[in-house]
Amino acid sequence: MSPFRPDLVDVWIFRPVEAGPATSGAQAASPEILLLRRSPGRILPGLWQCVSGSLEAGESVTEGALRELREETGFGAAQIEGFFDLDQVNQFHEPSFEAIVTSAIFAVRVGVAAEPTLSHEHDAMRWVSPADALELAIWPAYRESIRRIVENLLDPERAIWFELTLGGQRARR
Repeated sequence: MSPFRPDLVDVWIFRPVEAGPATSGAQAASPEILLLRRSPGRILPGLWQCVSGSLEAGESVTEGALRELREETGFGAAQIEGFFDLDQVNQFHEPSFEAIVTSAIFAVRVGVAAEPTLSHEHDAMRWVSPADALELAIWPAYRESIRRIVENLLDPERAIWFELTLGGQRARR
């Protein structure tokens, strides 16, 4: 097999929110999705997005995803409760590069009280419901990522198939 290396990594961040008692008496959790707004003076200023960035030379795809997460939000191993491969690769035309760009997509679950520390790349952040995230997401691929989080990562029995270790290996063996 010949590996294909993406140009970028995207990391969607979500956290559970206690929704109150469910009919069975258990707590029902609904997620919040973290959206970051791109700072002025950058490409696509004002765009609400996930963590996104380029891979560095010699870095694995998962290492790059976790590095970008740490650089853009301050979230590291202590805050990560789950690291997931969304089984999604996006390709899009980027006029500033005059090329088709490829991005590997990941998601991270953090704790209920987790709060990011923004880098200079973003000037605002907000935790929103999946419905609000879908409304704010401009790109169709972003909306697909949000749907995949809701459809696959909120159910623990399904999520285990997407989970990775922080070393980038499949968590389920």
